[in-house]
Amino acid sequence: MPFSDLSEITLLSLQVSGLATLISLLVGLPLGTLLGLGKFPGRAFFLTVVNTGMALPPVVVGLAVAMTLWRSGPLGSLRLIYTPWAIVIAQVIIAAPVVTGLTSAALQALDPRLRLQLLGLGASKAQVILSLWREARLPLLAALMAGFGAVISEVGASMMVGGNIRGQTRVLTTAIVLETGKGEFENALALGVLLLVITFSINYALTWIQQRGARR
Repeated sequence: MPFSDLSEITLLSLQVSGLATLISLLVGLPLGTLLGLGKFPGRAFFLTVVNTGMALPPVVVGLAVAMTLWRSGPLGSLRLIYTPWAIVIAQVIIAAPVVTGLTSAALQALDPRLRLQLLGLGASKAQVILSLWREARLPLLAALMAGFGAVISEVGASMMVGGNIRGQTRVLTTAIVLETGKGEFENALALGVLLLVITFSINYALTWIQQRGARR
């Protein structure tokens, strides 16, 4: 495989999965906080929905997104099918429940007296939430790593909504499937090793931040 193609595929993989993880964090952190700390009717139902979403099959997500973005679908006029944005949308649907569910569980595991103590000291709601996030920073970083891991290694949804188009929507996982189908096992293996190296490097950096915070 030419180096230009390899670098293009790798860069697109990082861009798509990185953006999907960021959006999932922006959605999942406040939503998980609401479900973890809030008391309202239907909370158990929504927690069940989120926990079920953590196990969504990527191909089912890909099918739902493809039907929505298809030309005859509800959002077909946006012409997002077979674009990187379609992959981002599918990956957000996969990762957001993971981040939300783990955030909710992390905050529920905190001592409830901590929240009462902060309120008793006159902290505002925003200050209380920031303090609780800081207290739960280790499992919250684990939620971030889990969300990233769920999308960087995903192939089914990316293939269905992106189309694996060279120079446009081909990412590392879909390239591995393509090379395997062509019988180019050496290329597929090399791409697989590259994917593992990238995933390990990013998770190592996040783990280093996590464990550095644990020593404080």
